[in-house]
Amino acid sequence: MSIKAYKYRIEVNKATQETLQWVLDRARELYNAALAERKEAYRMAGKSITYYAQKRDLVEIKEQIRPEYQEIASHVLQDVILRVKKAYDNFFRRVKHGEKPGHPRFQGRHRYDSFTYPDGAGWKLEVGKAPDEKRGKGKALLHLSKIGTAKVILHRQIEGRIKTVTIKREGTDWYAIFTCEVATKPLPIAYEDVGIDLGVTHFAALSNGEFIDHPRYFRQAEKKLVAAQQAVSRKKRGSHRRAKAVKHLAKQHRKVRNQRKDFHHKASRQLVNRYQVIAFEDVETKNLTKAPAPRQDEATGANLPNGASSKAGLNTSILDAGWGAFTEMIATKAAWAGRQVIFVNPKHTSQACSGCGTIVKKDLSDRWHSCACGTELDRDTNAAVNILALGRKHLVVGTRPTSATT
Repeated sequence: MSIKAYKYRIEVNKATQETLQWVLDRARELYNAALAERKEAYRMAGKSITYYAQKRDLVEIKEQIRPEYQEIASHVLQDVILRVKKAYDNFFRRVKHGEKPGHPRFQGRHRYDSFTYPDGAGWKLEVGKAPDEKRGKGKALLHLSKIGTAKVILHRQIEGRIKTVTIKREGTDWYAIFTCEVATKPLPIAYEDVGIDLGVTHFAALSNGEFIDHPRYFRQAEKKLVAAQQAVSRKKRGSHRRAKAVKHLAKQHRKVRNQRKDFHHKASRQLVNRYQVIAFEDVETKNLTKAPAPRQDEATGANLPNGASSKAGLNTSILDAGWGAFTEMIATKAAWAGRQVIFVNPKHTSQACSGCGTIVKKDLSDRWHSCACGTELDRDTNAAVNILALGRKHLVVGTRPTSATT
């Protein structure tokens, strides 16, 4: 059994929408209050307040301090306290592993955008019409305790047993996210493996010579995004016109994000369905997109050109591709399908010849690999072949009847 999330857009009337926003605001206030209590307790007495202590205090808070919390389902409030606990757990984990700590922060109106029913209490889903085979949308009603009823747009069937329900706001739209416990369904064994080199000229180069084109959604929408950002900058802070412009800008960014996510889902599904073993380079996107170090003239101290302008364009293209999100989707889908994903050391994958192993120096402008041994192929395809070869070395022989082990 595994956990899978289903996200659906919901339609609500004005009164229910106002109630949803009211509940969201109260949940945010409780989160910030619980966080402030923890910070003050540690600052004043050097003590930490536990999740269970704050959870017990909810009874007194609802009866004496904030009686309006009685209009919110109890388990929703308890989940808010649990979020504070998880924020601190993640903070201490990062400290332990020497990462950038990132202390839990107070949440503003535009940062805290969801609340959760952590179990089966406080909600009920009535499915009236399931989605048909021709991609028709189904209909369902979601009854939320002390809030109202929402129409759920079912674009796909919910599978498994629903564990939690999260109501999320994105701009002016509202969504319901059902977290379900689902039985895994491995795909039939495939007898083909692939190495994949992610790039910006092509989104992905496969070791069999195929390419996946880069859709460049951000680049296509860049002019519209710049115009929308300029419109926000021209408006007076705090004005209704600025708030309207901010919503428009956020909508444009959401469109780009959704387009990229849709592309990632479709491409990852095709690869997982086709290949048994998928090998990638183990690259850190944040390292690739770092700004170049400043350069200074040793004699005069004047700043020298360091390629920051051209590097900024490359960084934008890398971030537009969304390599990290794509590989994460591949890994998740592969786990469900019984496939194997391997990440290999990226050292010399682009420079080494896939035919003889000789290092052939190339800069970024060289898009063709040519070696004295006679190997002639696209630079990215050469890298993908090297990645697959390294991936096969990681395989334990006999674990699965793939082309790498037969």
